Amino acid sequence: MNKLFFLPSLGLCLVLAQGATAGQEPTLNDRATTLTQQIAQKVPLNEAQFVKVRRLNLQFLTTTQDLKTRLADNPATLDQQLAELQDRFDWEMAAILWPRQMTAYRQTRTNMTALGSSSER
Repeated sequence: MNKLFFLPSLGLCLVLAQGATAGQEPTLNDRATTLTQQIAQKVPLNEAQFVKVRRLNLQFLTTTQDLKTRLADNPATLDQQLAELQDRFDWEMAAILWPRQMTAYRQTRTNMTALGSSSER
């Protein structure tokens, strides 16, 4: 379950670290932009795709935050809802990206997950 959220979580950690050094808490808009920029470094996006991926990231972050707040006392349901959210995110990313871009995105996510799982051991 944790591996599904590694890439977006990594982006959030980097954004939070940047915000902490600046003395300000980054907004969800800032986080979505940073996460989209990180994806765009690995998977070149045109301007329209960038806007759509950023919007999708903002929706993902907002919904994640809402779920964690609402379901804080029910970890099993939270995990299930987060997994469903990740599935919807992946489905919508596939609708935005071209097939070659989606392959690169999945490969990047797989590599990041592999790096995360090796450090967990």
